[in-house]
Amino acid sequence: MRKGILFLALFAFIACSNSSSEVIDEKEQPKPEGPKPEQPVDGTLTADGNSVKTYDLIKRSGYNHEAPDSSREHKTEHFQHIQQVHDNQLNKYVFAFFIHAEIDDDRGLTNITDRQRNEIKTDNKSPKSLVGQKGETMVFRWKFCLPTGFQTTTKFSHLHQLKGIDNSSGTADVGSPLITLTAYSNSGSKGGQQLRVRYDKRGGSTTTLASTDLAGFLGNWVEVEEKACFGENGSYEVTITRIKDGKVLLKFGPEKMDMWRTDCMGLRPKWGIYRYLGEDRSWQDQLRDEEIRFADFSIKKL
Repeated sequence: MRKGILFLALFAFIACSNSSSEVIDEKEQPKPEGPKPEQPVDGTLTADGNSVKTYDLIKRSGYNHEAPDSSREHKTEHFQHIQQVHDNQLNKYVFAFFIHAEIDDDRGLTNITDRQRNEIKTDNKSPKSLVGQKGETMVFRWKFCLPTGFQTTTKFSHLHQLKGIDNSSGTADVGSPLITLTAYSNSGSKGGQQLRVRYDKRGGSTTTLASTDLAGFLGNWVEVEEKACFGENGSYEVTITRIKDGKVLLKFGPEKMDMWRTDCMGLRPKWGIYRYLGEDRSWQDQLRDEEIRFADFSIKKL
């Protein structure tokens, strides 16, 4: 018994000695990093120069994206369709939206062969502050630059839309956008290219609210300010200004109009490139690969 007690005492002494030798001065211990504060969702989306994390930035800012990164040949050669590049005109990082005429499709949907898209948007997963409801007035601001030589067809090349969010039953009138900023090639003898502001009234036809020659846009950064009051008795206005000289290239409104979609869960913005390819991609040879640049998105409720 006595030998057992002496053995336990010796064991306890050795254990305590070993434990003491491993103690590290508190001043030398690295402090654990606390949780990093999340980026506040204030309606802005601004390039931060970290191109690899572009999609993360988009989502952290309350937006979402639909990019054809895995369409067709991209399934084996993945391509990031929204990147960040340094722009010499603005002297800062901006978002570059890429579209490939012969490869990209519409969200990987094999049954859709006449169009392709690369867009960001807000949607039903976005904060309420980024989606418009009846009676609310919202101001959307952004910058964009179309490349020199930008090619269009006599069908649509959408750059921006205000569009409805469907309800849970899938029965809302959201098939057509409410407002569209789109580029076209003029048909007939006039030729040339135009930028048009298009309006789809509920139960009515599509009309052009304003249009202007596209030539003044190509290779130049422009700034857009769009103001929409949503509802049956709503209103709309938009102004596009060329940054280098302050020239207003397009202006419409304010004008009262029906600015709602039946049974929708809200109206939201979309930006990027969404263009027509012809049936079974029959028009793709009329188009080319493009890089369209966007910067400084802002969504505010008044």
